[in-house]
Amino acid sequence: MRHLTPADYTRQPWKNGRGTTTELWRLERDGQLLVRLSKAAVVEDGPFSLFPGIERNLTVLSGPGFRLTGPNLDLRCEPLVPVAFPGDVEVTATETNGQQSDDFNVMTARSLPKPQVFVAQNDSLTSGGTLALYALGPCLVNGHAVNRDDMILTEGPARLQGDWPVIAVRLGGL
Repeated sequence: MRHLTPADYTRQPWKNGRGTTTELWRLERDGQLLVRLSKAAVVEDGPFSLFPGIERNLTVLSGPGFRLTGPNLDLRCEPLVPVAFPGDVEVTATETNGQQSDDFNVMTARSLPKPQVFVAQNDSLTSGGTLALYALGPCLVNGHAVNRDDMILTEGPARLQGDWPVIAVRLGGL
């Protein structure tokens, strides 16, 4: 089990230059992105960055949410409801109404199985693939104290306890 804290994360500008991302964890192979978990804020209507060959998943953590629209795509991004979309389709955030929404992002190479992204609390998660658990508040993971904004990476099962949920991401094919 690996425990990451905000001291381990890095901030970087968005690819389109319209904001910043806090990268929580990244895995590459031969210089190619396999997985990237990050957190960002959507503060205004505007385009999302393009990521060819990448599948994306976004979960609003706080704020009112927004709409993502693009060719054959119309998604309402509501708090704690993961939504998936291709990274190489031009999408635009709308209906932000000038209010900030913080979100958790999962990017995976299209060659990998699509990740399972869900909200879990007081649950026992089985092993299988890599499990990333992003804490939305203080909780216990396998009896280990985890603070808000910490992330646990594990290949084994995870027993979650506490008053706060986690965003759970199950990754396969790594």
